[in-house]
Amino acid sequence: MKGIWIAVLLLGALLSAGPGHAVDNNYRIGEGDIIRITVYDNPDLTTQTRVTSNGTINFPLIGTVQIGALSVGQVAEAIAGRLSGGYLVDPQVAVFVEEFRSQKAVIMGEVATPGLYELSGHTTLLQLISKAGGVTPDADDTVSIRRTAEGRAGEQVVTVDLQKILETGDPSLDVAILDGDSIFVNKAGVFYVTGEVRKPDSYRLEKGISVITAITKAGGFTELASKGKVRIIRKIDGREKTITNVSLHEPVQVNDVIVVPESFF
Repeated sequence: MKGIWIAVLLLGALLSAGPGHAVDNNYRIGEGDIIRITVYDNPDLTTQTRVTSNGTINFPLIGTVQIGALSVGQVAEAIAGRLSGGYLVDPQVAVFVEEFRSQKAVIMGEVATPGLYELSGHTTLLQLISKAGGVTPDADDTVSIRRTAEGRAGEQVVTVDLQKILETGDPSLDVAILDGDSIFVNKAGVFYVTGEVRKPDSYRLEKGISVITAITKAGGFTELASKGKVRIIRKIDGREKTITNVSLHEPVQVNDVIVVPESFF
């Protein structure tokens, strides 16, 4: 995970250097935001205004418009709809956020500096992790984001695969963080290798790891190892069970104990 930590810091820094007014079209306008609205081919309608505590703005021709909690895209649609009601034919409206109100998100778990962070405008998951000092060496590849589910009671949980973002370089996978989000960077699962290996210890569980790979991580077999009698102690349905004559290509599961016995022949 150290490679991910460095990559997150670098990528987060690069993303942070983007345009100051770049914003996700799903960003929700709120009290204190300063927005600029333009209407194609109608420069006299260009308006820059701060959203009031009631979530309203005043716009030429149509007066007071309620836009609080609407997304940037929805604000453009609402104003276009009002303008087309007797003022303009097929108005093309664009909305830009010039200054963002104070928004916050909490990030916890396997990051260097967990806590409450202010969101300076559009902030992605990687940018927030970078602000929090990057992930720790014990971090898992998965991150859980809890947020209020739009339009219904309860929470929505979004699961993000950090490794996939960094491997593909696809920015669409880097989720935008919203006001009030709670982010948890999970701790990676572990497995244990004991017996006739050179470095018996606990190890971080990675995707698709097999018994032979696990033993290699543990320094390999000693001269006294009985390679054909490896067994696994595994919890199944809450109870510990011993699996004997394990194939060296058997996938390792979280909390597995791989036991390499001594050969007596």
